[in-house]
Amino acid sequence: MFDPRLHRASDAHIRVYGFYERLYTCIDLVAALCFVVGSVMFFSEAWLLPGTWLFLLGSLCFTAKPLVRFLREFNLARLPLPEDES
Repeated sequence: MFDPRLHRASDAHIRVYGFYERLYTCIDLVAALCFVVGSVMFFSEAWLLPGTWLFLLGSLCFTAKPLVRFLREFNLARLPLPEDES
């Protein structure tokens, strides 16, 4: 696991890697947006509670990122390598 050569070892590896990279990027974007919008909400007393929830959601997204990376590497390591098929 965590061998960068697995990212492009076969077409299946490339597809799996691409899926997880898109998922990782979406999580990153959602987390960033939650923090930006939550920060703006903190300028108004009436929006403090929703802003706090957005900070929590953004933090949970950032927590999910290492899990997504681990799942990507786990799934890549389980795929057969081209040299294994010969």
